[in-house]
Amino acid sequence: MKIRSKILAQENSIIKIEIGDNYYPKNQLTQENINIKNSDSKNIKSSHLITQGMVILDTQMYFSTPQTIVFEIDEETVVMNFICCNNVETQIDQLESEKYSKENTHNIFYTTNYKATFKIPAFEQINYLSIILSKDFYYQIINKDWELHEKFSKNILLKKSSYLTSKYLPFTPAIQWVIHEIKNCNRNGALKKMYIETKVKELLVHQLEAIINLPVQKDQIDEDDYNKLQQAKLILDEDYVHAPTLAELSRLISLNEFKLKKGFKACFGTTVKSYIIKLRMEHAKELFQNKASTVSEVAYKCGYKDVSHFSAAFKNFYGFSPQKFKINWDFINFWITGLLLLS
Repeated sequence: MKIRSKILAQENSIIKIEIGDNYYPKNQLTQENINIKNSDSKNIKSSHLITQGMVILDTQMYFSTPQTIVFEIDEETVVMNFICCNNVETQIDQLESEKYSKENTHNIFYTTNYKATFKIPAFEQINYLSIILSKDFYYQIINKDWELHEKFSKNILLKKSSYLTSKYLPFTPAIQWVIHEIKNCNRNGALKKMYIETKVKELLVHQLEAIINLPVQKDQIDEDDYNKLQQAKLILDEDYVHAPTLAELSRLISLNEFKLKKGFKACFGTTVKSYIIKLRMEHAKELFQNKASTVSEVAYKCGYKDVSHFSAAFKNFYGFSPQKFKINWDFINFWITGLLLLS
């Protein structure tokens, strides 16, 4: 499999990777980083995790003038795509893609010979995470006969390019968390490969769950109300630590509380209160894993004034107390450190 990406107006490639298509458990995972900076025109950072049958691209770009990027893959491939930016005009051969990218959305697609053109606007921060899998690798992590993606699998067998779902779907908190874990993995060697492959499988599970529990589509709800509900979700995403009350949120989006409660559950599959708790618990888990924080410090940073209320919410969400999680996580870190020192 050959993966190539370049700015249309230039000859040199931004990305140039060649790997085998077959999955082998003992193959190493390597990492490469690209940093292209020109104060007059462009700033490109791209981190690549590479093994046989799989490439993970975490690419960030910023241009002071509009640019066109061409991206190509010369073999059959399944791409788990996570878009973290707006306003990129996209054209993909063999696929009817949405014309402009939408921030924090995801999809999966299959192509036999991928060629895409991305028109990047000036002064727009661009970020994509793409997990590129050979067909062999993809079928190592999901059975081709599973009903979860029967139509998609048939298209692969027929070598018919297609999306898993017709529209890009919004990130769930679970997807955001796993993306964070992949980007911030600091393990090395075989442990890192095992960890990353596990996280790719986990991401696929969350993507399939999002499709199974598809939110209400825009044409199934009043357009104005739908936009207000999306605004409500964005407000909570941006500040769940100091989340507004239901009445305050209702006023902020100019939608009555009844429509807010009913519409939010219909669109996002959860209540406003449960969504806030989920965001806070994911943040708490991150704080425990990345810093030597006490339970009371984490409680405060997640928006709880009472530690007992935080502990009860954490135990209800994860099934065990934050104290137990912290002890177990400290032990796991100690155990991994020991393994690395012995290797």
